[in-house]
Amino acid sequence: MKVIFPDKSSREYPDGTTALAVAQSIGERLAKEVIAAKVNDNLVDLKQPLSGEIHLKLIKPGDPEGLEIIRHSASHVMAQAVRHLYPGVKLAIGPAIENGFYYDFDLPEPLKPEDLGRIEGEMAKIISADIPFERFELSKQDALDLFQKNNEKYKVELVEGLEDGTISFYRQGDFTDLCRGPHLPSTGRLKAYKLMSIAGAYWRGDSSREMLQRIYGTAFAAKQELEDYLKFLEEAAKRDHRKLGKELDLFSIDDQIGGGLVLWHPKGARIRHELEKFWKDEHYKNGYELVYTPHVGRSLLWETSGHLGFYKENMYAPMDIEGQPYFVKPMNCPFHIAIYQSRGRSYRELPFRWAELGTVYRYEKSGVLHGLMRVRGFTQDDAHIFCRQDQMPEEIDRVLSFCLYMIRSFGFKDFKLYLATRPKEKSVGDEERWTAATEALKAAIAKTGLPSEVDEGGGAFYGPKIDLKIKDALGREWQCSTIQFDFNMSERFNMTFKGSDSADHKPYMIHRALFGSLERFFGVLVEHYEGAFPVWLAPVQAVVLPVLPDNYEYSRSVMEELRQAGIRAEIDSRNEKIGYRIREAQLQKVPYMLVVGEREAKEGTVAVRIRKEGDAGAQPVAKVKEDILEMVKKKQ
Repeated sequence: MKVIFPDKSSREYPDGTTALAVAQSIGERLAKEVIAAKVNDNLVDLKQPLSGEIHLKLIKPGDPEGLEIIRHSASHVMAQAVRHLYPGVKLAIGPAIENGFYYDFDLPEPLKPEDLGRIEGEMAKIISADIPFERFELSKQDALDLFQKNNEKYKVELVEGLEDGTISFYRQGDFTDLCRGPHLPSTGRLKAYKLMSIAGAYWRGDSSREMLQRIYGTAFAAKQELEDYLKFLEEAAKRDHRKLGKELDLFSIDDQIGGGLVLWHPKGARIRHELEKFWKDEHYKNGYELVYTPHVGRSLLWETSGHLGFYKENMYAPMDIEGQPYFVKPMNCPFHIAIYQSRGRSYRELPFRWAELGTVYRYEKSGVLHGLMRVRGFTQDDAHIFCRQDQMPEEIDRVLSFCLYMIRSFGFKDFKLYLATRPKEKSVGDEERWTAATEALKAAIAKTGLPSEVDEGGGAFYGPKIDLKIKDALGREWQCSTIQFDFNMSERFNMTFKGSDSADHKPYMIHRALFGSLERFFGVLVEHYEGAFPVWLAPVQAVVLPVLPDNYEYSRSVMEELRQAGIRAEIDSRNEKIGYRIREAQLQKVPYMLVVGEREAKEGTVAVRIRKEGDAGAQPVAKVKEDILEMVKKKQ
């Protein structure tokens, strides 16, 4: 057989040679390091015989494919350990996932967090025994017989759903599982792992089926990588917006009101106000007009838009108003189209750039709700651009530049752009319009000079799009802005304008969400800043701290002077020691702490403590005021 390696070099071997033997022919050190192979883009075990002309990549633990194999193998080792400790267990599924692995179990008793250490201990025994992972195949009937004999009802159901033919299994010692593989050569190759948490999970994600117990874990190629990941999780936990939202009194979600429905507290509302003010001002500067639309609309609107046909499961049940069904809106687009169609439009008027902070409502299952990141009611910072074809490329350039400017204003520097093109299956709209739109998106991306990826065929059926993703202070990637063409809505609503030839023409409709939603973007900001908002966004920019009651009147005058200048200032005159109140202000992450004692009152100054720098000494109030306003002006 002929083996072609990734560097295009090739060697010949006898048919039936294994990937392990190929590795050994190159060097024993390599043979000891590799854990699997990729043959013509298919992952296989090292011991699988190979033949013919093949492209071969030997997989090492540090490769992306290697990490997935390590984690999948860890899930099997964990399942074996659980079976040793809980003989009555029934096994469901155990895949590798983005940050680790999990396995679902039907157990006779509920697991407790302290059980994870016990399971890890049993895993250590299995790993130290260095048991080989062995692949074998059975017919479908033999597979059913095996699982029925062992009373593994979930595995029986899985096998019943497979096509007739041979089915692959993996065995390590006394443990056998249905699996496509591949796996590590042996359990001893699992070097760095940790069990993380326990959760409930419905069998096959169906809430009408059995509730199983899911154990999550993670695994890495090396112990240092695991340690780094655990430190990352520790830092992420400190930044969790749900935790900081409560500590800093920013927002809450009340069960009496309902999951996924956010209550903005005064401090959170102040930050939101600054976000909205900045958003509105910059939109006006960039040639947008703001619109406001209702929260509900007749079913006729949603039938025309197609939402009742393809999006109904995400919409809430209708309300009856004078015999007519009305739905709360899941999107703002149809309302903006209605404004467009409120009168005839001419080519001379285009483009229209209409923006709205429109609150929408979408049904999400309770199990996926997550603080501000996944909610049921949220304010989408929508805009829709209606333009002629000759205007469209410039509008795309303009909107992408605007998105980048807005996101950069919050201190984000690391961006990546993703272009999704026309799907190969179902799509709407003329080929010519798809091509023109896609080329405009590609050209706009190229002008930014930012890293980008193309997802060929990954676009929605109604138009190509750009997704802008940002990285936060921990290097996590977040989906932010979207620039999406929509050929479906313009067709459904028969949108037109009168051209210079007096004929009707269809405008290009471009949907753009900049922050995505205020709720989610706010949550990202909380975690990015770790709750320490920059001065221009901080809910309280300065707190005045009188040392003694005698200093209160002067302290109050300082606060009022700052407020008159537009600075968000408060006074903390509680009957507590000054050190305690300073620590409280630091915990609340207030940027400026202004301490007032007898000397400051006499001299007309304040003793300044800055959140980042610490003690800055006594300064005139005018100087402090000037510094704060300058930071606000510079968005710092």
